[in-house]
Parts: sequence; C-alpha cells; structure tokens
Amino acid sequence: MSSSVHVRKALHLVSMKANKLQSFVGLRLILVAALAGFLVLFSARTLFSPSTSTTSHLRGGGDGTSCSKLPSPIAAALVHYATSNVTPQQTAAEIGVSLRVLQSRSPCNFLVFGLGHDSPMWAALNHGGRTVFLEEDATWIASVRSKHPGLESYHVTYDTRLTEADELIALRDHPGCTAQPDLAAATEADCRLALRGLPAAFHETEWDLIMVDAPTGWTPEAPGRMGAIYTAGMAARARRPGDGATDVFVHDVDRTVEDTFSKAFLCDAYLTEQVGRIRHFVIPSHREKPGTPFCPLN
Repeated sequence: MSSSVHVRKALHLVSMKANKLQSFVGLRLILVAALAGFLVLFSARTLFSPSTSTTSHLRGGGDGTSCSKLPSPIAAALVHYATSNVTPQQTAAEIGVSLRVLQSRSPCNFLVFGLGHDSPMWAALNHGGRTVFLEEDATWIASVRSKHPGLESYHVTYDTRLTEADELIALRDHPGCTAQPDLAAATEADCRLALRGLPAAFHETEWDLIMVDAPTGWTPEAPGRMGAIYTAGMAARARRPGDGATDVFVHDVDRTVEDTFSKAFLCDAYLTEQVGRIRHFVIPSHREKPGTPFCPLN
C-alpha cells in the first residue's frame, strides 16, 4: 500500500471531521443511545427468556436479584463512542436506515465493505450474529485490530480504477455479468466487476445484510466501488432459496459511481428507501425463481 493512499485517507478523515464537527456531539449521543437501547432489549430477552436459567445469572448475594453480564462487543462500543472524538462516516439519519433493519433481523449475517470508525457500532448492533468487514488497506486493518481485536476483518484487493467507471458501466449489458445469479460463473465469463480472491468467509455465508461503504472512491486512481456494488448484488441474487431477501445498503450515492452503479446493478425496482447519501435495496434470491431477469420491470 503506497503512502499516497494513507495520505488520502488521512486527508479525507480530516475533511470529514471539519464537515461534521457541529453535529458530532449529537451524533455520538445518538450512537451511545442506540447501543444502550439495544442492550436493554438484549437484557430483556435474556431475563425473560423461558430457556434461560435464573441461577446462571446470579452473581453472589442472597436477595434473589439477577443481572446479565454486559456482552463485550457492546461494552467496547459504548466505551469507544462515549470517549472518542472521531466522527463516524455516516450521519445519524443515515445510520438509522440500517439500524431499523438490524433491529428486526439481528442476530444475522452482516457483510460490510469497509473497515472504519463505525465498525464497532455495526458489530455491537448485530450482537450474537456474524459481522464481517472487507478492507482494502492491510495497514489500516492492523491499526483497527490493535484497538478492536474482536472485529472479524479480511484484506481484499481491487483491480479497478475510478477512471474505468464509464467502461465498466457498459457491462450492465454483458451477458457474462448478468445472465445468471452466480458470482463464480461471472468470474469464469471474465466479468471484470466480479471481485476475485475474496476470503472463504464471503463464500461460506448466506448474507442477510450487506453494506457497501468502501473501497476508496474520491480520487481518479482509487479503485472505486464498482466491483463491490456488483458483487453485493450478485451475492443477494445467489442466496439460498428459502432464506429470504437480502438488504443491501450503498453509502455515498451523491457521487457519480455510487449513484449510477447502484441503480444499474442493484436495480431501481429493488430500491426501497434513500435517506441522505444512503440507499437501501431489498433483493430477493433469484435462485427461487429461475429465469428471473437481472432487473425486474418497475
């Protein structure tokens, strides 16, 4: 990883801090409140679950009261956001879009393209489920792991550049990319949008939620999110029949690539909501109905 990538990331983070400084305190309180609310729900489920032995929660004393141990991911996230001065990548309203889905589907399998300052929050909100982060910068992964060793993250590489976006959008009409809901088949057909070298965790899991908030995409030589958006859509289409639809979120849709590629490869017909810079798509398994068109008619 070149030093220029780290410089760009640092400059971008500084810019983000400057743009969001006024709303940071409120956002931080919202994050802490959301995690605390999740904790209350978790505790209520634990205390009132008929399958839970009351004695397993007793901690000394003879007054008959019980308490549940605070799950470590939630504890770590609460401390992190209560003490950190780093602004998360998304606004409170944007986070709320994914939070509503997580509240109804967690614990679940949650795949996130990108490892950032909001990663402890996503892992905590999906407590009991599996949250996996895919990150392009190996040095950044090491840095985050040193502070949050419980996060499951993997290094991935991208062979595209933002300058190729106009060429790659044309693959929407390429049969090798859209003929069937199979990422392996798309790879064999040399579809350049199909990400290669993904970790085993990606292939072995049926994903309930997928968040595309990476890789970098604000400079011409950056890889851009073309492949990540396409791959997220293909993973949703290829989901095992009977497991339901996949919620896919794309952040930064105010930018050209995120806007055009999400509409082209996740489909307008599957778009359910947009708040600020985030879009929420609900994509059904195409394996349940063979012959389903890549994008259904509106």
